[in-house]
Amino acid sequence: MDIKLPPDTEKRLHGAIQRFVAEAYGESVGELGAGTFLTFCLKEIGPAIYNQAISDAQGCLQERVTDLENICFMEETSYWDKGPRKGVTRKPGPGR
Repeated sequence: MDIKLPPDTEKRLHGAIQRFVAEAYGESVGELGAGTFLTFCLKEIGPAIYNQAISDAQGCLQERVTDLENICFMEETSYWDKGPRKGVTRKPGPGR
């Protein structure tokens, strides 16, 4: 699977690559060189980063699913466990 970036993102990354090369190495790289380097990174390094991100997301979701019982738990038959009901109390009638 090829990693495709929107054109505006590619253009922004070309500028970032050009600036990085200029500041880190004191060299100038043109638009073509920056584009070639970005293509290399997307094809060679991108899949490893993508796969790790998917693995991290799966781990996070698995933790949430495992803990679902603790997050979404309702006590069963708890109506009578709350103590005496609040509300109208009636006086005992005659003969009670």
